[in-house]
Amino acid sequence: MKIWQKEGNIISSTTALINDFTVGKDREFDLQLAEFDVLGSLAHTQMLQQAGLLSETELSLIHQELNSILTEIKSGAFEINEEAEDIHSQMEWMLTQRIGEAGKKIHSGRSRNDQVLLDVKLYLRSELKSISRLVMELFNVLQHLSETHRDKLFPGYTHMQVAMPSSFGLWFGAYAESLTDDMEMVEAAYRICNKNPLGSGAGYGSSFPLNRELTTDLLGFEQMNYNVVYAQMTRGKSEKSVAVALSTVAATLSKLAYDMCLYMSQNFGFISFPEELTTGSSIMPHKKNPDVLELVRAKCNRIQSVPNEVTLLINNLPSGYHRDLQLTKEILFPAIEELKSCLRITAFALSNIHVESDLLKDERYRHIFSVERVNELVLKGTSFRDAYKQVGAEIASGTFIASKELLHTHEGSMGNLCTEEIKRSMLKFSFLMETD
Repeated sequence: MKIWQKEGNIISSTTALINDFTVGKDREFDLQLAEFDVLGSLAHTQMLQQAGLLSETELSLIHQELNSILTEIKSGAFEINEEAEDIHSQMEWMLTQRIGEAGKKIHSGRSRNDQVLLDVKLYLRSELKSISRLVMELFNVLQHLSETHRDKLFPGYTHMQVAMPSSFGLWFGAYAESLTDDMEMVEAAYRICNKNPLGSGAGYGSSFPLNRELTTDLLGFEQMNYNVVYAQMTRGKSEKSVAVALSTVAATLSKLAYDMCLYMSQNFGFISFPEELTTGSSIMPHKKNPDVLELVRAKCNRIQSVPNEVTLLINNLPSGYHRDLQLTKEILFPAIEELKSCLRITAFALSNIHVESDLLKDERYRHIFSVERVNELVLKGTSFRDAYKQVGAEIASGTFIASKELLHTHEGSMGNLCTEEIKRSMLKFSFLMETD
């Protein structure tokens, strides 16, 4: 069942072998495009009717059946037959079987090239919105934790060595703000995907009087890809931009997961989680392992390789369509699902986190207020360099003592989390949080 097959083609064992190889996993991944293929066909056929290529009766019949198929898709009843090459072949075959000759007319003025381009862009646009909503949920959890624990101090580290006092408020808030930067990349990818390629055909347009402005408006695109050759060039480029956005969010999640794995270890003991969020050992009864967080770290590290994988796939291709581009779905679609699952589980884990208090009273952190001591001397008139040397000598001789006043002073200085400013940074992406 190929929409490009001519009359009289003979199906041989060799043909079947080639067919299996070229189709690959397309049917599996095309199920995720099914809804968008219907939406594209609804818009395209409405435009065809306006152009005089379909009658009103034919359009009504086609739309009625397309909406019926859309209901099947949303209910989970839709399948792509093994005889079908892809979602486009399946859809046209179903329409032809159910409504006859009118079903054969829906492909006028388009190619599978701009059809799959459209489906992928609609899918990516929708998935970027889903990811944005999950990012916002995690952002809200982090902001809440930042405010809740704003005055709880814990040791900051540089080079894995005790450095200066920090706070849980700052730590949680840092990852919230990191997500606002990540959303800049998500928005950029969304805007690249939010351009209509329909009507570009196989990359060289159509001699039919197609109204591309109409389909742009019907499908809710911000604008169109104007140059039909470039429209085809966006296949692979769109996927790469989304892959970069995914990898940026994944980098934040991976670092956060690593921090939590480190901080819940016995040698740190800054945070803990309920037993349901940890796993045990088959031989060591005392173990509470952060498997969930380790898997988030691993999955997100793997997601960060996706832009490179897409680049290697598309990097040496000339303009025009090439079958290599089919494999972008195999690379990108699973990565999208992985990132969404990581965002969900991270938000859930953080909602159940326990934060320790009075950490800086531990003897291990006796030198952590050395900078505060230097600053104290500077404020009394000592030059910074002399104050630095004096405190260094006190540490070396074992006479350095951090006063309780320094502890209380630092607790007060940790209150400015810029929470409202960070919230405003995220709010500019609110249009991405809206449901379609």
